[in-house]
Amino acid sequence: MSALRTVIVDDEALAREDLCYQLARLGEVEVLAQAANGPDALAAVEAHRPDVVFLDVQMPGLTGFEVARRLLALPAPPSVVFVTAYDQHAIEAFEVNAVDYLLKPIDTTRLEQAVQRVRKRLTAASNLADVPLNDQLAQLVRAMAGKPDHREQVAVKVGETFTLVRAEEIIYASLVNESIIMVTSSVSGTPNDRTLDELQARLDPEVFWRVHRSHLVNINRIKEIVPWFSRNYILRMKDAKSTEIPVSRSQTRRLRDYLRL
Repeated sequence: MSALRTVIVDDEALAREDLCYQLARLGEVEVLAQAANGPDALAAVEAHRPDVVFLDVQMPGLTGFEVARRLLALPAPPSVVFVTAYDQHAIEAFEVNAVDYLLKPIDTTRLEQAVQRVRKRLTAASNLADVPLNDQLAQLVRAMAGKPDHREQVAVKVGETFTLVRAEEIIYASLVNESIIMVTSSVSGTPNDRTLDELQARLDPEVFWRVHRSHLVNINRIKEIVPWFSRNYILRMKDAKSTEIPVSRSQTRRLRDYLRL
């Protein structure tokens, strides 16, 4: 039995190393490369042509679903096993005949099952040349295209404790002295995200706009829009301080189009 050739994609180094360790213990699996983001993942697949990609769902920049869509365009796309930290309710969205998914933290037995499923798919594809290897993955990507993959709740650290708030309660999040400050209708604190990119990727893009490289706002929580210099704007938010947030030049046009200004 030949070794299963794989690429591991996750923005967290510890998560990649843990998966590498578990795959090594299973045996007959060769990790060709690791990638921490979508563009590097695509480059690694192009360079190594693996049998399977273990692909994180939530990553800054390109999400796992966006990477999967691009992999499908390859002449011989690899199988994909999604890796996710979603809870059981969100996992239901994946149950559309995907190659497989793994829930973090990864259980060794489930990982072994996923590897076996990939091997069966490879065997079936070699025996049935007219059956696309990633037909089920295509179904998954199409099914997920219209489904939200954002969080309904966000953990905010206030003092030494974490408070769960509903996403719609978030008024804005700003980068202040290399730390993210999130302000909601009830609390102000630090979210459990390392960057604004990571936080933005986990929220509904139709509601949360990156109006400035240092500011992410809930467009439903804007109190006033104040004209500023050079046809730019400042947003006055609906928090207790009526915080003013600048709109970058690149986002001004989007705001005008949205509000028909």
